Amino acid sequence: MADEDSMRLAYYILLLVVIGGAMLFELSGRGGRALRQLLLWMVIFAGVTFAANLWLGDTRPRQQVLEGGRIEIPVGRDGHFHLTAELNGEPVRFVVDTGASSIALSRQDARRIGIDPEGLAYIGSAMTANGQVQTAPVSIGELAIGDIVDRNVRAWVVDGDMPGSLLGMSYLRTFARVSFEGDLLVLER
Repeated sequence: MADEDSMRLAYYILLLVVIGGAMLFELSGRGGRALRQLLLWMVIFAGVTFAANLWLGDTRPRQQVLEGGRIEIPVGRDGHFHLTAELNGEPVRFVVDTGASSIALSRQDARRIGIDPEGLAYIGSAMTANGQVQTAPVSIGELAIGDIVDRNVRAWVVDGDMPGSLLGMSYLRTFARVSFEGDLLVLER
């Protein structure tokens, strides 16, 4: 989530610079008439976009935990399914990855949930899209998704650059049903 917030902040700063620069350019009287009109239309478009984002906010659908142990996860803008779980009381956003054999935690997420990545024994290895990486086995004290709570869940901390954590098959197998319903990934206990 912090990465999305940082990107949104950078977008708004860039938008402010463009709008401010265009206003200064327009007020200074320099530039040809066509160029000034083009910039004015760009400023209008940017302003409308900015206002719409502020007014609508983040309208992307979020995961839902329903009664009976059913979790519905809508597809994200990037085409992946993102699930947020609480690990040892801290929210961690995962990419649901049926190609991953287990839960793979980034060093940053491990640190956030109380695991010291520097103190781990990286005795395993895994093949990723970026090549082979070393991994360290860990146990997550508590993994909660809404009312669904699992304790002492096995995972691996990846010793390498990983933009986020992966929720792999070792955890997905704890569900009685994993299915797709249109743009929804459905997990049921």
